[in-house]
Amino acid sequence: MSRRIRDLDESDVRIRPNRRGSRPRTKIRPRHEDAEDAFVTAVDRGRWRTVIGSGTDDERLVTAMRARELGRTPIVPGDVVGLVGDTSGRDGTLARIVKVQKRSSFLRRSADDDDATERPLVANTDLMVIVTALADPEPRGGMIDRCLVAAWVAGIPALLCLTKSDLRDPEDFLSQYAPLGVEHVVTHLDEAGEVSGIEQLASHLQGRTSVLIGHSGVGKSTLLNSLVPGADRATGSVNDVTGRGRHTSSSALALRLPDDSGWVIDTPGVRSFGLGHVSPEELLEAFTDLALLAEQCPRDCSHAADAPDCALDGAVERGEAGPAGPERLASYRRLDEALRRNDPWEA
Repeated sequence: MSRRIRDLDESDVRIRPNRRGSRPRTKIRPRHEDAEDAFVTAVDRGRWRTVIGSGTDDERLVTAMRARELGRTPIVPGDVVGLVGDTSGRDGTLARIVKVQKRSSFLRRSADDDDATERPLVANTDLMVIVTALADPEPRGGMIDRCLVAAWVAGIPALLCLTKSDLRDPEDFLSQYAPLGVEHVVTHLDEAGEVSGIEQLASHLQGRTSVLIGHSGVGKSTLLNSLVPGADRATGSVNDVTGRGRHTSSSALALRLPDDSGWVIDTPGVRSFGLGHVSPEELLEAFTDLALLAEQCPRDCSHAADAPDCALDGAVERGEAGPAGPERLASYRRLDEALRRNDPWEA
């Protein structure tokens, strides 16, 4: 005999509980229109050090964490981010980074040439300063070539800063980069322990956000201590066995120049600069004059010196690339070889 409806109760109905709760999740995220803009100066174990109101009476240093909604979005020194929460900057407080503003530039490298995984370095920089010593440690042109490739692909102007010019004349080394039109400054420590040439370097940094890149032991920290009094960046020496510098900086750090005239970002000394994220086509586009001439090349032309029917050679011989054409073509091919070569440790 069937049961009457009035005899039914809740135990007669089986309902599978919703593990995620009874309230459906929304895909609509808050816009955080009240977020305050902040400049990222450093990253330390999942915490970001930022500055709000730089150069104003309301300037304050704020430590922040990444909001879950940003996922794995990279946040690096030089970024301008939006903060919510406690942005007072008082000891023990922690704000949240809820947005990363649009970047004007983004400098990256990879661990190796065959690894396309990008390692973000800095953002919104106006100048890459490639620091290399003329001796002790010996200059490594391949490293400079790779930095130039990364800078040009990112759309960042480059400046060569040659240190320890008291140990070797810089002219022969500079002749390799003259065809590329890369500006340079030359420095060394004088007898009084002051950095000769620091004024020329400082003039290039005025009003800009710059990043210093170079091997360990080339003198980056010495330059920074002279540029930013009170920076107290640790200086190191060169290993007598390997001829390479010892690491003195472990993470990137943005330092403000005197009189609030700009920012300079110090990066850890690197021994390799992989270009796995850069394509040969991107390199050629950086040489705009040669890129136009390369349109006459056969399809899939590598533009290497031994490439059959490469139009670049004939165009350069006819003077279509200008007086510096031969040197620029040679420089492009040297950089292209560095890009294709799978041995960043030997750069």
